[in-house]
Amino acid sequence: MVKTSHGYRHRTRKLLKKNVRERGSVPPLGTVMREYKEGDKVCIVPNPAIQDALPHRRYVGKVGAVVGRRGRAYVVEVFIGDKKKTIITYPEHLRPASE
Repeated sequence: MVKTSHGYRHRTRKLLKKNVRERGSVPPLGTVMREYKEGDKVCIVPNPAIQDALPHRRYVGKVGAVVGRRGRAYVVEVFIGDKKKTIITYPEHLRPASE
């Protein structure tokens, strides 16, 4: 018996998939170059074309607060239930919560 793999992107076929009209397109520079300040509310919307710092599927659609930066990445605090989780991700996977 071979044990089933439960990798990082396990069961994400529909969740981490671009729309047909978005496929093959380069992400807009506005999403890559956008600066967030500490305390800004952001929504986690992963871009599956960029695997670096891709957030786990359990955080898709969650809203969190920017806590700081680590190089080019942002540190975001998200609540899952009553637990506070810290995510380190690139701005390609973030959107302002007001949009």
